[in-house]
Amino acid sequence: MLTVLMECRDQETELAQTLSVLVAGAVEGLISDVVILDHGSRDASARVADAAGCRFHTEWDIRDIVRSVRGDWLLLMEPGARPQMGWIDELGEHVAMGGQAAKFSPSRNHLPSFFKRLSRRVPPLEYGFLMPKTQAVACARSGMPLAELARKQKAFMLISEMVPAWAARK
Repeated sequence: MLTVLMECRDQETELAQTLSVLVAGAVEGLISDVVILDHGSRDASARVADAAGCRFHTEWDIRDIVRSVRGDWLLLMEPGARPQMGWIDELGEHVAMGGQAAKFSPSRNHLPSFFKRLSRRVPPLEYGFLMPKTQAVACARSGMPLAELARKQKAFMLISEMVPAWAARK
């Protein structure tokens, strides 16, 4: 089983979009819990998280959070990102096989323009990041943002695609 971790700030709509897709993973027994790390939201992000059964933290230390999660694997995501068809089976198999850290493939239907792809750096969590909890515990440092856990880590590319969070804001 895995735990989903997301950081947010005033992203109620994006959070709702992501959580609605993750429900299927919880129903299938893949996702054990979802933890939302908030940066002072003034919208209804807390209510959205509560309605979905998520843990919502307004004050947190990443080291404590990573140690306290239930899953043996962590899926780090951006609010608004949505895994596409086949993700549950593929993640379940990857986790069961004890695979390495992984990320989703970019959605073929939601690619930045050619020039943007050439000129920008892809944020570490744009296509999610799956990692063993033990690896996250070893990397986590107080005050570290969630994306730092994925930065400079080698990751296996999954076949399943992810719609990036920026597509939800269009």
